[in-house]
Amino acid sequence: MAESQRMVAEERSGHCAVVDGNCLYVWGGYMSIAENEVYLPSDEIWTYDTDMGIWETHSMEGDIPPPMSGSCEACLNGVMYIFGGYDDNGYTNQLYCVNLKDNNGKFTWKKITNFKGRPPTPRDKLSCWVYDNRIIYFGGYGCKKLNELSDSMSFCTDEVSWGTHPAPRAAHAGTTLGIKGYVFGGRVLGTRTNDIHCLDLGTWTWSKIIHSSVRRPVGRSWHTVTTVSDCMMFLFGGLSANNDGWLFNVQTKNWTQLQHLPKNKPRLWHTACLGLESEVFVFGGSQDDILSVDRGHCNDLLVFQTQPCTLLRQVLLCLDYMGKNAKLLQEQLSWLPPKLSHKVQDKISFWTGAGTPHE
Repeated sequence: MAESQRMVAEERSGHCAVVDGNCLYVWGGYMSIAENEVYLPSDEIWTYDTDMGIWETHSMEGDIPPPMSGSCEACLNGVMYIFGGYDDNGYTNQLYCVNLKDNNGKFTWKKITNFKGRPPTPRDKLSCWVYDNRIIYFGGYGCKKLNELSDSMSFCTDEVSWGTHPAPRAAHAGTTLGIKGYVFGGRVLGTRTNDIHCLDLGTWTWSKIIHSSVRRPVGRSWHTVTTVSDCMMFLFGGLSANNDGWLFNVQTKNWTQLQHLPKNKPRLWHTACLGLESEVFVFGGSQDDILSVDRGHCNDLLVFQTQPCTLLRQVLLCLDYMGKNAKLLQEQLSWLPPKLSHKVQDKISFWTGAGTPHE
């Protein structure tokens, strides 16, 4: 059961987020209070109904992880897995999971300890791929030498890979497309890169992708890359970026910069998740170069429609607009039939509770 409604998840960076069905789940991370970095509670999870546009928060129980940031999340068969991160005791390599589809409406953490093989070393700011019922982790920053963090390792077993390995890196972005795992950018020693590497998850063979575009994204870290079709990836934000967005076609090796992005909403160390309607939900993150200035973090949700949306999605977007602009549309709203008017009133109540001024 939801414990509170008509609210919005707190601002944060370095958090975890996944989409399962029509719901976005947000957990962990940190925020800034009076120039201090404060972890968000680890015994709560926020859900966002992508159809109705409503946030709810739920308490969690079980083997609750410590509050932390920089963990790596993955959703597999309705279960969210959290690995690694940084907490008050430093880097960790603990693995936790929570069933997002518990029939009793509970969110119960379970710490996984009965695994075989050797887990990856403690680290944060890593990436992962989900393939063939496995979660494969790559890179990150930890307490070991960089050359000990370069191998990709799955939760099930350690694996050996061939080909041209990427340089060890952290704060990069990864995504799964078909049977391949892609890595873009990240921090390599003192450099933020814009290279792309691909790991064939069937043969465990690495290859470096050669760009065919003259124009391409600048090197960056703390960005996101999201698979949006069977041949396309969506890159957004990051440190050293000018709040830009790009599409990369893995077949043509061509970059296309997106236009009409919100220039006043820069993001880094945010999350980006693909929805059912091919939209990308970007939540949280910082607006600043957090290495030098950390004036605050974000809690607004940016939605990027990468494919034409369905009629249902267009209706929901219209409801959202009416809820945000109730004063402007006051006369017209009185013309609505009762059933539709009730849904609009729900939207108005939500945006009033969220503190959004009505225009």
